Amino acid sequence: MEPKKQPAKKPLDPIVKIGLTVFIGGFLLIASGMFLSRPDRSIPAYSIGWQEDTVVAVHVPAWTSDPEIKTLIHRFRDLGLSAHDFRSMKVRPTTPEDPKKLYQEVTIYIFSDHKWTEPDTLHRFLVEKEGQEEQTFRKEFQKAARGGFIYLHGKTKGWIGPIPDKAKPEKKQNIQVLFDDEE
Repeated sequence: MEPKKQPAKKPLDPIVKIGLTVFIGGFLLIASGMFLSRPDRSIPAYSIGWQEDTVVAVHVPAWTSDPEIKTLIHRFRDLGLSAHDFRSMKVRPTTPEDPKKLYQEVTIYIFSDHKWTEPDTLHRFLVEKEGQEEQTFRKEFQKAARGGFIYLHGKTKGWIGPIPDKAKPEKKQNIQVLFDDEE
């Protein structure tokens, strides 16, 4: 008795081959796009609340730790010292009239409560009005900050804690200076 011969396998139809190629190619395209556009996990999640002239209010989630904020501040410093360009960090040019140096001055305040990063709040802080109510507001705004960064013509300063009060020596304030190129 002769063994039964198995019928030869039919090749796939060209339409099926094209369909499979498109299907698998689509998945590969989507996967590679997601990989290339993934968020940077080396710094904490943040968003630009508002920017007025050279001052930027940044919002981080309430659970962001001080070491994570420190990492974010160091990232701003690294960009300021190397590229002098903060666009990759979502900061609009602060000196757009000079196309060669779009970021001659940048001041960044980091908050974990979004209400301090809103346009009206930031504007109110920057416009120094007189009166007890305004002084109280300014102190609350300064205390609410979790950290900050200043870039001024190539020199940088970064700190963890409230916005430093210019009327008091920094050593007597509750801030941790991370770096200060002007010292």
